[in-house]
Amino acid sequence: MAYSLLKWEVEGNIGLLTINSPSTLNALNSAVLTELEEWVDTDAKDEVLRAIVITGEGKAFVAGADIKEMLPLDATGAMAFGVHGARVFRKIEKLSVPVIAAVNGFALGGGCELALACDLRIASDRAKLGQPEVGLGITPGFSGTIRLPRVVGVAKAKELIYTGKVIRAEEALEIGLVNQVVPAEELMGTALDLARQIGRNSGSAVSYSKEAIDRGLQMDLDSAIQVENDLFALCFAHEDQKEGMNAFVEKRQAAFK
Repeated sequence: MAYSLLKWEVEGNIGLLTINSPSTLNALNSAVLTELEEWVDTDAKDEVLRAIVITGEGKAFVAGADIKEMLPLDATGAMAFGVHGARVFRKIEKLSVPVIAAVNGFALGGGCELALACDLRIASDRAKLGQPEVGLGITPGFSGTIRLPRVVGVAKAKELIYTGKVIRAEEALEIGLVNQVVPAEELMGTALDLARQIGRNSGSAVSYSKEAIDRGLQMDLDSAIQVENDLFALCFAHEDQKEGMNAFVEKRQAAFK
């Protein structure tokens, strides 16, 4: 599809999505959210893909939701805007392939929430992250109060949300909000290398592993173990299992399809 606010590139089995509105620091307005939803419903589901990297153009990943668009909203309009963003981010979270956020700069409010909807987060040493919404008289609106406690723990999430504190990449690493911090000039190379590392493995096994983790987190322990058992068994109905194990026995590199 053709996009005006996004750039979408595919190299081999790796996709790179860039939010491309640098004049607004890639702020999430209704137009950007609409294009993101079109992308996640179509191009992001290309069967060739084994991993996706999301980043922002310019000095911001996503500086937040568009305050100018939100300012005149009443409660009904705010509900529609929040539901739109939450729906798009949930669709990204539920993609069958891993999604990596390459956080190149500001990831505040909706930007931090977008990063949280991704499986993994690699941050530039120049990145700043946070949920500063309370300083605007609102709560996080794109599921930040839901995902942030699951990633960094309840107490730390409450501290960040209640204070609206913006933290540097190094602190984000310490609390587990990001997986790695790298020099700015190495960010995209690191994120794409990680995506390629994932892409060399069995696509079905990675997808089933993601499903087991994500579904299991929402269940009691016994139910989650059953989900893992079911998905483990399902691997043995897939040709990737035969190829992977034969390659191991034959001491060669697996050639997954």
